[in-house]
Amino acid sequence: MIRTALLTWFLTSWTLLANAEDAAKSKPATKNVVVIVADDLGWQLGCYGDKQAKTPNIDKLAAEGVRFTRAYCTTASCSASRSVLMTGLFNHATGHYGHAHGDGHFSTYDSVRTLPVMMTEAGYRNCSIGKYHLAPEATYHFETYRNDGIQGSRNSVRMAENAKSWITEKDDRPFFLYWCSTDPHRAAQGFANSPKDDFYPGVTPVRFTADKMRVPSWLPNAPEVRQEWAEFYEAINRLDQGVGTLMQALKDSGHWDDTLVLFLADNGPPFPGAKTTLYDPGARLPLIVRDPTQPRRGTTDALACWADITPTILDWCGVTPKPAPPIAPRENGGSPEGARPAKNAKTQPVTFHGRSFLKALTDEHAAKDGFGEIFGSHTFHEVTMYYPMRSIISGQHKLIFNIAHELPYPFASDLYASPTWQMALKSKLPVYGLRSTSAYIHRPRFELYDLEADPDELKNLADEPEHAKLISELQGKLKAWQKQTRDPWVSKWEYE
Repeated sequence: MIRTALLTWFLTSWTLLANAEDAAKSKPATKNVVVIVADDLGWQLGCYGDKQAKTPNIDKLAAEGVRFTRAYCTTASCSASRSVLMTGLFNHATGHYGHAHGDGHFSTYDSVRTLPVMMTEAGYRNCSIGKYHLAPEATYHFETYRNDGIQGSRNSVRMAENAKSWITEKDDRPFFLYWCSTDPHRAAQGFANSPKDDFYPGVTPVRFTADKMRVPSWLPNAPEVRQEWAEFYEAINRLDQGVGTLMQALKDSGHWDDTLVLFLADNGPPFPGAKTTLYDPGARLPLIVRDPTQPRRGTTDALACWADITPTILDWCGVTPKPAPPIAPRENGGSPEGARPAKNAKTQPVTFHGRSFLKALTDEHAAKDGFGEIFGSHTFHEVTMYYPMRSIISGQHKLIFNIAHELPYPFASDLYASPTWQMALKSKLPVYGLRSTSAYIHRPRFELYDLEADPDELKNLADEPEHAKLISELQGKLKAWQKQTRDPWVSKWEYE
């Protein structure tokens, strides 16, 4: 009996010790983070089923991680979108409604807590490489900026080399890297592609033939469009080469197994019909998460949005943000709540509009397990492009509230000047993609789509009697969410 008991105790202890050792091995002692943000990119990647794309490095990253099939930005505009993913808050609550640069001059309230600042306070060293597009700098302050020789953030190979140099510096602190290429954003002249092979040192140009390009259903199949689409794919490949160099840098530096890698985009492709809209081509984006502690690979159907990025990173790192500074109550004619510190007030715990999606990485069908609803909020692109929209996706349905529906839909300056839209104007194109040009410019107050039955979002169900109960429920949820997140445009339900 004694021998049996001792043997049982020994085997049990050995098993517990072995399991503890295995668990310790699966959890890195140091937890680093790399966030890769592409500029104006949708599902034009091999790992998302695009057979034209030449993106072997991003595809490899997807094969070694989890690929989200229903991930959305909350606003399809570069600067505003980046403010969301760096704060975990919808931009209507932070004041960062549109572009930070130029005439727009939108910026985040000083008191808002941002990811780089919270990571610094938690003992992380951090670095921004490439496109920044946030304001003010003090609110989104990074310890280091490494932008030498990156040619407008389009030489992604040089960006990756700069990252490797920074990662391998002698520093015992864990690191957070924010790595943002400007590709494949439209440039002043096309997509900043060049016939010179040495235009971007370290990058090997890969050319696409316009006549062979297949454009998506939401674009017209015209020569001008196919030419731009070919240039767009060349810029995507340039981005892919940098991602490959960056991933190799993590492996060479010994950080492949202790670094969380997220790959995403700020908004959809820089073409009318996608960017600046809350239709799927503009807002449904790639999200690839490679968690070295998570053995599962594949996909998840979790509905995730960019307000989830910051809370997810903090959750993975085990970081609890320090309390926010005291805030002053809103006063008539004064700053919005959260815009300035208050005297003799208590500090506030940091809260987010998004939530961590780490649990979704282990669940292929997470949409049925608590990740089945998200919201969207778009107000400006440039300051001249005012068209506030709010949206909810619940299950398979999307409701869009076009708050300024009586106005014609405005155009971002780069989209309006594009050969694609100029062709549509000059030829007086009656149908743009699958949607009439008139319907694209003149929109109803509400749009309701069944995303499974109608993925192109062409059949508006908002006025159909059989969907009256559904639209009422979604409108109620949308209004309640606007109130909860302090959206000033919630007043439009009553005043207009």
